[in-house]
Amino acid sequence: MQIVDRRRNPQSKSLGNRQRFIRRAKAEIREAVKDAINARKVGEVHGSEQITIRSKGLKEPNFTLGREGKRDFVLPGNRQYQAGDSIRRPNQGRASGRKGSPDGEGQDGFSFTLTRDEFLNMFFEDLYLPNMVKTKLKDLRAPQPQRAGFSTDGSPSRLNHVRTMRRSLARRRALGQPSKAKIDEAEAELAAAENETPRDEDAIAALRVRLENLLRLRKSVPFIDPLDLQYNRYERVAKPTTQAVMFCLMDASASMTQELKDLAKRFFMLLHVFLTKHYREVDVVFIRHTSTAQEVDEQTFFYSDETGGTIVSSVFYEMLRVVKARYPTADWNIYAAQASDGDNFFEDTERCYEVLSEQILPICQYFSYIQVYDEEYMSMSEDSPLWDSYSALEGVAANFAMRHVSSPADIYPVFHDLFSRPGVDA
Repeated sequence: MQIVDRRRNPQSKSLGNRQRFIRRAKAEIREAVKDAINARKVGEVHGSEQITIRSKGLKEPNFTLGREGKRDFVLPGNRQYQAGDSIRRPNQGRASGRKGSPDGEGQDGFSFTLTRDEFLNMFFEDLYLPNMVKTKLKDLRAPQPQRAGFSTDGSPSRLNHVRTMRRSLARRRALGQPSKAKIDEAEAELAAAENETPRDEDAIAALRVRLENLLRLRKSVPFIDPLDLQYNRYERVAKPTTQAVMFCLMDASASMTQELKDLAKRFFMLLHVFLTKHYREVDVVFIRHTSTAQEVDEQTFFYSDETGGTIVSSVFYEMLRVVKARYPTADWNIYAAQASDGDNFFEDTERCYEVLSEQILPICQYFSYIQVYDEEYMSMSEDSPLWDSYSALEGVAANFAMRHVSSPADIYPVFHDLFSRPGVDA
């Protein structure tokens, strides 16, 4: 048996060579992917990514002669030196004819484009989605049958009996097929005429002709004709087998500076990219809160100038309202990520814990809380009311995790720590 692979290679390149190159330069590509993700918006995950890696990772292995041992060389065109002459060693690191970097070294970058699947596989190759209670087939659109009217042919199991009998009745009525009751009536009249005394032979002959015509007409018009058959018709339509909604919850009070909001944005962006790796359809809901909470668009979520006090429980109530209105838990996988500096009114902290533990976590596949803070106020961040309150849930609720983030460099390690596979170093 001979198998011919006729799949089209991307951009007329060799698919095998491309895969070997990605495996060989995986370390450099992984670092470039980490840098590229920072330039994307939360929802910008549908597409390829052009990255640049160092040319050092492209060098092929080669074999050369060693510098030790005694060797004889024949140098054609030598008119300056004789056998036994000593040749001065050239100065190391001196470039001839071109200007280089101060340390005498330099490398050109190599740019190429990763497809969307390659980009996501590279970035999340060692991560997984925890507690996927409603897990179905990952990254798959399953063709499912959908009603698409009726047809005149099909399998017997799809025969629509009601429509078939309706068409049969209409056809028989249109062709004038006599009913069984009408034939029984003609037979009764003929029997009555034959039993009369004296018998009227002419009337009996007429009744017999009439009965024969009715029987012949009934036989000539079939009860079911192939034209009457109606089958239920289905078309296979690709429908998403998995869908998820991601709730981005963020404190927008006066204590949340723009730098802290940018830290939260990076985490939300990573979570969205990660969910699109495992779900075909992902909705994003942005809810910001001060003393009140409201659902907003992404631009308002991160860059609105509105500030105020802090009542964190308001964002949970708003999330529950949106879930009840648009995202039934039986059909949607719900994920939530909350970003805050930890400040909250003392009277509201206990209410937050109750709503989170009793109403939010039971409907969520996963809930992550990141506390963003400036490094100068690290001690203040650790003693925040929210952090102290949420600490009681860590280790108890399997679908809850919380971490500190103080700089952009902490985003990926924290994210990796939250979603790393068991037994894999973060």
